[in-house]
Amino acid sequence: MDNWKTRTKLVHAGTRRSQYGELSEAIYLTQGFVYPSADTAQARFDKLGDDEFIYARYGNPTVAMFEDRIAALEEAEAAFATASGMAAVNGALFALLEAGDHIVAAKALFGSCLFIVENLLPKYGVEVTLVDGTDLNAWEAAMRPNTKVCFFETLSNPTLEVVDIVGVAAIAHKAGAKVVVDNVFATPIFQRALSLGADVVIYSATKHIDGQGRCLGGVVLGEKAFIRGPLEMYLKHTGGALSPFNAWVMLKGLETMDLRVRAQAESALSLAKALEGHNKLARVIYPGLESHAQHALVADQMEAGGTVISLEIKGGKAPAFRVLDALEIILISNNLGDAKSIVTHPATTTHSRLSEAQLAELGIGEGLIRLSIGLEDADDLLADLKQALKSA
Repeated sequence: MDNWKTRTKLVHAGTRRSQYGELSEAIYLTQGFVYPSADTAQARFDKLGDDEFIYARYGNPTVAMFEDRIAALEEAEAAFATASGMAAVNGALFALLEAGDHIVAAKALFGSCLFIVENLLPKYGVEVTLVDGTDLNAWEAAMRPNTKVCFFETLSNPTLEVVDIVGVAAIAHKAGAKVVVDNVFATPIFQRALSLGADVVIYSATKHIDGQGRCLGGVVLGEKAFIRGPLEMYLKHTGGALSPFNAWVMLKGLETMDLRVRAQAESALSLAKALEGHNKLARVIYPGLESHAQHALVADQMEAGGTVISLEIKGGKAPAFRVLDALEIILISNNLGDAKSIVTHPATTTHSRLSEAQLAELGIGEGLIRLSIGLEDADDLLADLKQALKSA
């Protein structure tokens, strides 16, 4: 398997077949497992084998298949699947930090991630410093003797800032800290954060991994000692486990993910190029454009610019809302990575809990809209955007 290419791993890695030899992965929809004897039960609780299970909150054959497959894709030692992307973020951070520790995090975080960092961690005695994630000097200056974690989104939501993973990892590791990244916007297809120096990688499987808007899920990847040690201990006792059915959906999603995200990224790039300079737009943000502030860094650490574009509509909220309401193909929602193209107004939805000052600091204006490009024909999407922009 180590020599398999990405698409082969996404179809076959981690497969467990029963005695019936089923072609499609089986759904083991059970919460518990039966032991042939009391001695066997005791032995399994004393030391759980690699292919043994005792309770679905601790592990399940279908969930294990998903974990093994995504770990093979990331070339990670191990993975632990969670009930949602936010369960993965919460689990990773709380398994690594304790009272008296210090975390340095990028300011540009998804609203729920920022809530964990700004509100929950301090509540349990963790010190927090927020920095401009694109400024390596800021990361360096923020490090302390008790800094245990550096946390950031490799592509920020929704302004698509790019963090230098290699640079931050060098700073963090010099100080003895772990690097934890949310890599969902970059996807595991276009960026392998572990190979760039990250210690722990998190995905919301709800996004590109499912890819069709069906199920919630998340996953944390990294060294086996952490994944099957502190992280598993935290998650199995706090209940953030992925359901077997959702794991099966994610397995099916993985089979087509490489094909989907490459097609979506190709459309995203063509749309960004076509819209750049439009008279109703103050700016077009897409990592694949040469005009992106960190285009050189994108070329160094990403294979493509991803599936998301952000547009700044001139005039603010009112014209932005008129554009959203005029769209015919692109749907108003707050997910991303879906087969359907989706538009979001972050200032009033995903980032609405932030203050005006925070929004301004992050560059999230009232005219900013986030486009998650789906699998529709790019020409149809461009026509839809151009007719809607007339409403601005």
